[in-house]
Amino acid sequence: MKTIDNLNFKGFRAIIRVDFNVPLNDKFEVTDTTRIDAAIPTVKKILNDGGIVILMSHLGRPKSGPEEKYSLKHLLPVLDKKLGLKVKFADDCIGEEAVRIAASMKSGEVLLLENLRFYKEEEKGDEAFAHKLARLADVYINDAFGTAHRAHASTAVIAKFFPKDKYFGYVMAGELASINKVMKEPSRPFTAILGGAKVSGKIEIINNLLDKVDNLIIGGGMMFTFIKAMGGQIGNSLVEDDLIETARKAIIDAKEKGVNMLIPTDSIIADKFDNEANRKSCQANKIPDGWMGLDIGEQTITAFEKTIKNSKTILWNGPMGVFEMSNFANGTKKIALAIADSTSKGAFSLIGGGDSVAAINKFNLATKVSYVSTGGGAMLEFIEGKTLPGVAAIED
Repeated sequence: MKTIDNLNFKGFRAIIRVDFNVPLNDKFEVTDTTRIDAAIPTVKKILNDGGIVILMSHLGRPKSGPEEKYSLKHLLPVLDKKLGLKVKFADDCIGEEAVRIAASMKSGEVLLLENLRFYKEEEKGDEAFAHKLARLADVYINDAFGTAHRAHASTAVIAKFFPKDKYFGYVMAGELASINKVMKEPSRPFTAILGGAKVSGKIEIINNLLDKVDNLIIGGGMMFTFIKAMGGQIGNSLVEDDLIETARKAIIDAKEKGVNMLIPTDSIIADKFDNEANRKSCQANKIPDGWMGLDIGEQTITAFEKTIKNSKTILWNGPMGVFEMSNFANGTKKIALAIADSTSKGAFSLIGGGDSVAAINKFNLATKVSYVSTGGGAMLEFIEGKTLPGVAAIED
């Protein structure tokens, strides 16, 4: 893997695509520095070598040109503090000011460019725009895994202007190593846990995983499409009727491939979608009309825990229930704890996808698992077996 450890950056200007798409409050203050924290080791490696750093990122979804609330200048106080130096700022990522500052920079200095998405050319993957960014530096580094599945100017197209001088930063390298460890060389038994609301976003993942896993656990709202596919009664639970045949085929394929597919046998049901709703436990395939399943039940939790605790490799994407509501968070919490317990006994665990990451953080278990992915969509596409433009551009 071509990582920044392959080069001493002394005397080099490195332009780094980072993922600084961070949340800001109404005072334009950063409320969660996780993504900035992740990029700091890459920046410090280059600075410690005696190199020059130029940072570029997007923030939010600006509609047409510059918007105050999406300016990256709001990140400067955090960056100054994290890096222990005064970060320079160019208020136009490809303007003359950016060219002037980049040309005058000295060893150990850092420049932050204004939001890339203030130009529509960024998302269009415009080659001329990519070239204007490329002229600012000698070396290109991609350290934004969260956008690696997009063929944008700064994530993929720019790499062609650095045929030999392009590398993965530490965030990208860590993500790729962790996913490859799970998908290409897993210790067995290998268990994948899929949850969340819908089957529709997970079809290709399920199909790809059935050739790789020993156990496939199904939970969350998507479980009811599988239960209905097996002839169960699901009341008013979430279901995708157009995917019932797809779910049925997955069940048959799992059996033919020798994969142990675990589908919930009991559920915590409610008479409305509300934390304070009336609730009770019942068989997952015998939910009465007017009631809906919002979490997995104790019987299911016990079966899932047993499988997870006997696993050597664990991939988790998607909660087991509506964990945002305290009365329906038990299933997700118990599964998260089981993964942490298995990890403590030597299993390798990879957590990915916004809701799974939110759950791991909510239950304070992020340090108890092997790796928490920073890129939900990118990770899912990688697991589906797709080529990520941001990865291919460096490996080419």
